[in-house]
Order: sequence, then structure tokens, then C-alpha cells
Amino acid sequence: MPMLENGSHMVLILSAAIILVAGLIHGTIGLGFPLIATPLLALFLDVRSAILVTLLPTVTINIVSIIRGGSWRESIGKFWPLATYALAGSVVGSHVLVVSDPAPFKLLLAALVLLYLVASRLQALNMHWTKARPALSMLGFGLIAGLSAGTTNVMVPILIIYTLELGLARTAMVQVFNLCFLAGKVSQIGVFASAGLLGTNLLMATLPLAGVAVIALLAGMQVRDRIPTETYRRVVRHVLLVLALLLIGQYVLAEF
Repeated sequence: MPMLENGSHMVLILSAAIILVAGLIHGTIGLGFPLIATPLLALFLDVRSAILVTLLPTVTINIVSIIRGGSWRESIGKFWPLATYALAGSVVGSHVLVVSDPAPFKLLLAALVLLYLVASRLQALNMHWTKARPALSMLGFGLIAGLSAGTTNVMVPILIIYTLELGLARTAMVQVFNLCFLAGKVSQIGVFASAGLLGTNLLMATLPLAGVAVIALLAGMQVRDRIPTETYRRVVRHVLLVLALLLIGQYVLAEF
């Protein structure tokens, strides 16, 4: 079980501080909570424990983000198949992860993201089919995002590519992100619960962290509302680049 359940004051303080920072960033740009919180927590917890600690705060943040986004019923009504495909892909990806080395998947994902950024900057990428064939694009991007989450614990780069190509408004982008994140976490909860890793003690230990996460999220949302849409899109593209570099860094560190 995670060290957090042992009640160490230092562990609790560090965990709360990390959750606070990750929640602020997620609220500001609409994504990033597990991506930021998990590796930082893994500095003093093992990776599996870090993921378990972030489960309840992440689910809470995703639900609040979807509801607070505005017109959330419309977004869910339109994009629920994408989340369903992401959930299915995540289950498959988790099984792949059990029997294979995850490092190459991170490197492949980073390469795909960098290829997208270079091609889109040179206007050499034509993905108009995402709008022309919405059902097919949801199926493809949803499964790939889910597979990515299952094998690398990262699905956001695939979702960013998809939503940018659709030209979604900022609010709709954030809702789609969080809807798919929530679906992925539901599949993780199912896997951990069936393995006997998710118990009442862990949920009670991480409940205060969920409260910290929501407070930070709401504060970050106040900042996001003041950012112009075009500036937001530029920030998202820069985040995509940072994510790719982080994935490459993780691969290199794991190899050496």
C-alpha cells in the first residue's frame, strides 16, 4: 500500500503541495494533472503507489472540469463515443503493458507528436478527414488515445491533435480532454480494484487530497478565463512539445 496511508507528516505535506501545483496547472490549461502529479509523487513513492494516490483526485478534477466547462451536456452528447473508445483502448493497452516493455511506446508516442507539430507548422499535414468522417476519426483517435494511456499512462497528446484538427473551441477541448481522462481512470479503477489494490483505507487517505485538488483547479480556472483563445491554442501547442520532450527524456533515463 502507498506510504501515504502510514500517516507520515512529510509525505502528506509533499503530496498536498504536489496536488496543489498540479491542480492549478490543470485548471489553467485544462489538462496536465496526472502527468505532473504522478512523476513528482514517484520521487518518494513507487510508481504504482503514485498512480493510486492520484486516482481519486484525478477523477474528482475531471468531473468538476466537465461540469464547470459550460454546455457540458452538449459536449458529452457529441463526444461520448470518443470516451468509450478511449476506455476500450485503455483496457487493451493495460493488458499489452503487462506482457511487454512500455519504454518503446513512449518513444513512439513522442515521435508521432513531434511529427505532427513539424508537419502542421509547415502546413504539410492534411487531416480534413477528421471533420468529414467524424465517426471514423472518433474511433481511430479514441482507440489510439486509450492504447497510449494503457501503455504509457499518457493520452493527452493524441487528444490535443484531435481537438486542434477539429478546430474545437477552448471550452469544448477541455471538456473532451476531461471526459476521456475520466473514462481512462474508470478503467484503471476497475483494474486496480479487481487486483485488490484499491481499498477503503486508500480512499480515505486520499480524500483530503481530492479537496486540495478541486480548490486549486477552481483557482486555475479563474486564470484560464482571462486567456484569449488564440493565446490558449499557442500554449497548448507548446505543452504538446514539452510533453514529447518529457517522453523522450523518460525513455533515455530508463535506458541509461
